[in-house]
Amino acid sequence: MTLTHEVEHEVTVRAPAAELYRYIADVENWPRLFPPTVHVECLERRDNSERIQIWATANGEAKTWTSRRELDPDGHRVGFRQEKSQPPVGAMGGTWIIEPDSDGASRVRLLHDYRAVDDDPDHLAWIEGAVDRNSRAELGALKAGAELAADSAGLLMSFTDSVDVRGSAKDVYDFINEAQLWTERLPHVSRVLLREDTPGLQLLEMDTKTKDGSVHTTESVRVTFPHHKIVYKQIKVPALMTLHTGEWLISENDDGVTVSSSHTVAINETNIVSVLDAGATIADARSFIHDALSSNSMTTLRHAKQYAEGAP
Repeated sequence: MTLTHEVEHEVTVRAPAAELYRYIADVENWPRLFPPTVHVECLERRDNSERIQIWATANGEAKTWTSRRELDPDGHRVGFRQEKSQPPVGAMGGTWIIEPDSDGASRVRLLHDYRAVDDDPDHLAWIEGAVDRNSRAELGALKAGAELAADSAGLLMSFTDSVDVRGSAKDVYDFINEAQLWTERLPHVSRVLLREDTPGLQLLEMDTKTKDGSVHTTESVRVTFPHHKIVYKQIKVPALMTLHTGEWLISENDDGVTVSSSHTVAINETNIVSVLDAGATIADARSFIHDALSSNSMTTLRHAKQYAEGAP
């Protein structure tokens, strides 16, 4: 007999229920808000029903699945159910429930029901750990995002670099996708470890050098969409950041393609002085991060251009 297990997590947030509902309903922004979420795309939407695909980490592993969601903006509820769960999960669903509390605060409840493949005890323990860890991370991030409003303090920044290439989208995509070759192809990359256990879902560990000669180790989950897009989220970020998501976008034009590298970063304000200097400000951190990331992005873009334009 297959056993279904139920669990509930909750948090109180100093924000109106309608505002918190918008955070949860707008899945495209989940990678910025929720640490486990790498990327989300809406595949279908009709009235208050939608079908979405999620790429996320669970217990350090990258997973992807599709879910159906039922949105109830008046009741501040969002129900979800995975269409085809990834082993060791046999089935998974649940509900977000936001309830107004006293003094303008709200109680957010996250309910899950799940079962393990073959009711295996080891599978069940893995799922319990993943659900507990991700639920706590998501509720904590929702509380922080709603209460702290990081963007108003200038801690959130986004920017894009791009180049035009007289070459094919496939050649440009191949250069960016084949990150295991970057130590040979890119001067700022000194070490790379790339895993792709599931096609289109990559784990990338990399050491990169900045203009001042320092070396940073990052770990990212990348989601690939041949031959037009690669999105990623760093799961191990430098000390000056709390968030780094990005996208490589390849768009055709009359003469070839335009290749763009976009970044969204949240600055770790508590580390500004230790990473930079005693007088450093948020503006200094923004400038430092922009220069470092843009420099490396443009180096990659120029080498991708050279590769694609020289390809037979």
